Amino acid sequence: MIKTISSLILLALTLGSAPAMAYTFDTNVPSDIKTQMTADLGFMASVTGNGTSGLHQKIFGAVSGPAYKTFFESRVSAIGMNDCGSAKAVACVIPFYNPSKMWLTQNFVKFSHPQIARLMIVYHESRHTESGNGNWSHATCPDPFVGADGKEIISIWTGSTLAGEPACDETPFGSYGSSMIMLKNVSKFCANCNEKVKMDAGFYADDQFKRIIDADAITAIKKDLY
Repeated sequence: MIKTISSLILLALTLGSAPAMAYTFDTNVPSDIKTQMTADLGFMASVTGNGTSGLHQKIFGAVSGPAYKTFFESRVSAIGMNDCGSAKAVACVIPFYNPSKMWLTQNFVKFSHPQIARLMIVYHESRHTESGNGNWSHATCPDPFVGADGKEIISIWTGSTLAGEPACDETPFGSYGSSMIMLKNVSKFCANCNEKVKMDAGFYADDQFKRIIDADAITAIKKDLY
């Protein structure tokens, strides 16, 4: 009887315990960044939506916390620190080393941006884990790289120049395209986000849209979201 009761108690404790984290952090990830990212992903998992654009449906499914959680956790298994081979990098995936691991650089740590912008980086990199899609490699940005206003387009995160860098996309489905589509959908359709989150999402999405350089891809995104 004692053995049976003990077994039942153990079973109850096991069933009631928190589920194991689907991704891990390397020991060199600063504790505050680990806490911040865990909270950021927790927020994304809580999102509810009241609509979805067509491109978003193809990439993520509905504007929905469970969909975002599954998207990320089915792709990223670990998070570590690395210089990613460039002083301009914010984060990266190194497919030949570990295609499901995301690396953060000191640029991710030292620059302060809103939560939804940090999630833009995280989901951008999660797209790069898709080996079956060639890891969605980037296109080279034009040189010079200027916007419709005639001003040079620079990184909204670091302020670095982008002209001639592999920092653009020619498809709505790559890392820049998919992350901006996610943010634009959050700005338009998130039902439980406050106005600050929706405003930030729209602002950063519009900035990332500048990195889409193919005419057909630009038209498709405009038709879908603008």
